[in-house]
Amino acid sequence: MAGVLNPAVRPPRPARPAAVAAFVALGLGLGALAGVVWEAVVDLPTYTVNEQGRAATSERGLTAVVGSDAWFCLFGALLGLLLGLVGWRRLRSLGWPLVLLVVLTAAAAGLVAWWVGTALGPGPFNPRLAAAGPGDVVPVALELRAPGSLLVWPFLAVVPVLLGSSLGRDDDEFPEAATTAEEPRASSDAG
Repeated sequence: MAGVLNPAVRPPRPARPAAVAAFVALGLGLGALAGVVWEAVVDLPTYTVNEQGRAATSERGLTAVVGSDAWFCLFGALLGLLLGLVGWRRLRSLGWPLVLLVVLTAAAAGLVAWWVGTALGPGPFNPRLAAAGPGDVVPVALELRAPGSLLVWPFLAVVPVLLGSSLGRDDDEFPEAATTAEEPRASSDAG
């Protein structure tokens, strides 16, 4: 009722298709950027080919293989949270479909990051190792060895939406909370 009597209180505007498309484009663009940065920051372990044609690496090199997955998860956590915050701030009027939109956009961003990172990486390991001669140092391929790392992106993207919807103010339920501060409230001790 307050929205009808008070023109300063307006119901939330429905999200336009252009805003939804811009959000999806933002997610895919951030995913591509994350793929570029992922390829740039990962220090890939290397194998050294000896005189007998055998390749060997250190124990540290073997443990560094999972570093690419750790970086991917870190980017997924940060960008997932960012996408969730942007989605909640800009598109909350979508209602429950916002959860699906944020989850699908974050998952697509993770897939784009994976594709871009591996495309920019050194390429498949086995053909490069087969072509290497004695003394050559061959880095391993930039791969996502734990595909479950992709789940970090949508999981953390949905967290801000769920927290905002469950802990935030509901304008439909309490429209009087959205009134302007200039309106005086009637007090019981006014005479």
